[in-house]
Amino acid sequence: MRRDRMTLALVFVMPLVQLLLFGYAIQTEVKHIPTVVFDQSLSPESRDLLQTFSASGYFDITKVENSYDGINQSIDSGTARAGIIIPPDFDRELKRGQSAPVQVIVDASDSMVSNQAIAIANSIGLIKSQEILARQVNLTAAPYDIRVRPWYNPDGITAYYMVPAILGIIVTMTMVIITSMAIVRERELGTLEQLMVTPIKSYELMLGKIIPYIVLGYIQITVALLVGVFVFHVPIRGSLLQLYLLTLFFITASLGLGLMISNIARNQMQAIQMSFFVMLPSILLSGFMFPRLAMPDFIYYLSYIIPLTYYLDIIRGIILKGIGFQYLIGQVSALFIFSLLMLTVSTLKFKKKIA
Repeated sequence: MRRDRMTLALVFVMPLVQLLLFGYAIQTEVKHIPTVVFDQSLSPESRDLLQTFSASGYFDITKVENSYDGINQSIDSGTARAGIIIPPDFDRELKRGQSAPVQVIVDASDSMVSNQAIAIANSIGLIKSQEILARQVNLTAAPYDIRVRPWYNPDGITAYYMVPAILGIIVTMTMVIITSMAIVRERELGTLEQLMVTPIKSYELMLGKIIPYIVLGYIQITVALLVGVFVFHVPIRGSLLQLYLLTLFFITASLGLGLMISNIARNQMQAIQMSFFVMLPSILLSGFMFPRLAMPDFIYYLSYIIPLTYYLDIIRGIILKGIGFQYLIGQVSALFIFSLLMLTVSTLKFKKKIA
């Protein structure tokens, strides 16, 4: 009876929950893009321009930097997705009736966010120029010269953005779905009882289950990277060794999630259904298909419990941005904590069943 109730819940309740969750969460219009500013002019004209960017609702000025290096570090680390640099002679150029250049740097490693930012930045420059041209008809050039510089993927090549993310999806599917079947299959075949009477410890059994899948995960990553580089010409700008080392945290997090499902499910059908319940949020809420910045606040913070959310930052950061471990400490720490929690709870739950 208990097994039937769980199956009914998986069949009817979970799809309804997913429908409500994804219908509420998935949006394509990106607003409140974290933006850093380096204002060398510090004039009323520059403050007026920055106020226009902020009032648009698309750019949230989160930090004011005092150097180009500060802009670079903020965008490299992912704490900002755009940077606005105003030159020191900005106000003088405007007063002389000449075009005043403003540089807008956009993180193009996320194409949907960057496309929105580029379009809105150009629109703001056009609107502000039209305001001045309406008052001073003798001007021949646009007063505001907004120069947008997309970084990391300036040509907007879709493969550069999608292939690293697809690699993460492939690993997630394999690790979660296959691992979730491990203990359930042992239980249904009757071999779990044989393991229970052996002197093997519960954590040793867990390690025996996950180590082959870790090797399988690295094989998948290697094949996917080879295809990405030689077929889709995806550049690898960062350290390949660092990518392999940090990938271990993502693989163990996914395996821990699969083992947890395996401990909860009563049969293979339930394990498959629960795995797909995990996969859909990973695909739709992690930033793989839809930008997280466009999601409501509740969904945005909820996506932090999805391991793929952190791995997308890691793999895109290393492959496209060429950043190092110092910018990825937060993501790696989150994956480590998630792995430790899932593996510990799975081991204790399995040990309780043995007892």
